[in-house]
Amino acid sequence: MDKGFVILAINTEKTDYVKCAEVLKSSIKRAMPEANVTILTELPYGDLGGFNNDWQVYEASPYKYTIKLEADMYIPSDIDYWWDILYERDLVVSTTIRNYKNEVSGVKAYRQFIEDNRLPNVYNAITYFKKSELAEEFFNTVKNIFENWEEYKKIFKCSPDEPATTDYVYSIACHLIGVEKTTLPEFKQFSMVHMKKFINNTLTDNWTNELTYEFTSPLKIQTFPQLYPFHYYIKDFGTKLEKNYG
Repeated sequence: MDKGFVILAINTEKTDYVKCAEVLKSSIKRAMPEANVTILTELPYGDLGGFNNDWQVYEASPYKYTIKLEADMYIPSDIDYWWDILYERDLVVSTTIRNYKNEVSGVKAYRQFIEDNRLPNVYNAITYFKKSELAEEFFNTVKNIFENWEEYKKIFKCSPDEPATTDYVYSIACHLIGVEKTTLPEFKQFSMVHMKKFINNTLTDNWTNELTYEFTSPLKIQTFPQLYPFHYYIKDFGTKLEKNYG
């Protein structure tokens, strides 16, 4: 298999990520019937806990060309054209998010560490990589940052108890390797709708209690058809997607 989508899904006590990943896989196959999709529930070095598993995706992917997606997402339409643009690169981490109106969002409310340290504004939830020296270097750097986070925190402006989120670690790795090698900001279609509170101007974190949604084709939020990968964030919404779309 030459190319495919990979979804990392390691369950926790609170979240059934495997179920989310299965819903995501179904949506990919509905939009792109010929697409290859792999759900990773076992990793080369075992479950290292939470975000620290992410760097293993490079070695675990069975594809030469991979698009990694976070499990709590839904693909409402065909994005196969992405490959035509991404093939030419070794690695691309997404730099663009949108609100449910499909508008590009510049909200930085969840990015204080990145803002304070003037790091690349990247979103690991959508990451493309080719089996290559540069991509291997990137994921080895991600591994190193996770394993040595206490030392990295001494370099950057942050609170002593700052957690190592995947977005923060990817951002540092992109900075170290070079944004010109790791991002493609002009490709704004390589993007997702992110349903967090401040991005969508909801009153609470749980958008499903405030916004209307219609399980049409494609999914609609407040009558807006969702045209990009949909990062629903509220994990219970995956069950509703499964019930309505199968």
